[in-house]
Amino acid sequence: MPQTYDIAVFHGDGIGPEIMRPTLDILNALAAASGGYRLRFTDAPAGAAHYARTGDALPETALALARGADAILLSAMGLPDIRYPDGTEISPQIALRKALTLFAGVRPVTVRAGQRTPLNLPPDREIDFVLIRESTEGLFHTQGRGEVSDTEARETLLITRDISEQLFRFAFDMARSRKEDGRGPGRVTCVDKANVFRAFAFFRGIFDEEAARHPDLTADHAYVDATALWMVTRPWDFDVLVTENMFGDILSDLGAGLMGGLGLAPSADIGADHAVFQPCHGSAPDIAGQGVANPFAMILSAAMMLDWLGTRHGNEALNADARRLRRAVETVVRDSAALTRDLGGTASTQQAAAAVGAALEAV
Repeated sequence: MPQTYDIAVFHGDGIGPEIMRPTLDILNALAAASGGYRLRFTDAPAGAAHYARTGDALPETALALARGADAILLSAMGLPDIRYPDGTEISPQIALRKALTLFAGVRPVTVRAGQRTPLNLPPDREIDFVLIRESTEGLFHTQGRGEVSDTEARETLLITRDISEQLFRFAFDMARSRKEDGRGPGRVTCVDKANVFRAFAFFRGIFDEEAARHPDLTADHAYVDATALWMVTRPWDFDVLVTENMFGDILSDLGAGLMGGLGLAPSADIGADHAVFQPCHGSAPDIAGQGVANPFAMILSAAMMLDWLGTRHGNEALNADARRLRRAVETVVRDSAALTRDLGGTASTQQAAAAVGAALEAV
């Protein structure tokens, strides 16, 4: 009997439900064709619209469902016109990261040969690196709790040894896995601002301690401002980058820009026991309900979920379908077969998702 995996599904706000629906259809089709696993989806209510109706952005029932699930699939959340009384955005995804200690924010950046990109890539170059963003501490530590007076405002940056050690172990493990798969040279770069801030010197010191435990891998450092420059001028040189929360938040959007936009940017937030998979983009309420939203980042996030589940549970059928799904999206994007308007095309959400389904038959 194939193993059944329980997936908590957060449909999100704005375009969130529109890109989640075809993603679940693709996942159901993959599971049915594989025979090597089953997926059971359960809806979890949360988000800005839910807050507007109930006064609760992340109900305890939804959090309990997430805790009990094998994985969490989350679509775009938040609406600009619906905020907490202090004016901050409603972001249940951040609350989930903190509640489940999802310390590793994984942001892949991939541009294949022939794919259109804002960069003028040399014909023999591809981009394939991963940015790992610490997702529970850093400058986000006091989110919603900063001190503000008439004359000044303060936020507290927090970096702890416990979380940093877990983060760096995760980064080196990923570099080794990518090297074994032939996707990278086995190099981890710590991105910080250790020349200015003692907190980042502390961060770098913990990184160096972990690097010493992996003599078979390469470890180096880069300041965040230089990294932003090099991501544009020579992004093919990177393998695994690991950084603080705010730096990672900014650099991950730059990485999305290298690929052509947030519509191609998947992500995962992973901890010791739980993981959330979601697109990097927002809920885009200005186009909600029009059927033109780009589903690729959501679908790629689902592929990351399959891969994580397969590795965690030793189920190669899940890993194989993750690879197929990722290649199918890359094929559609490279061939411009069904691009949505944010990528310069005219395809609807359903047409773009259907093109991915068709590409799956050929990979």
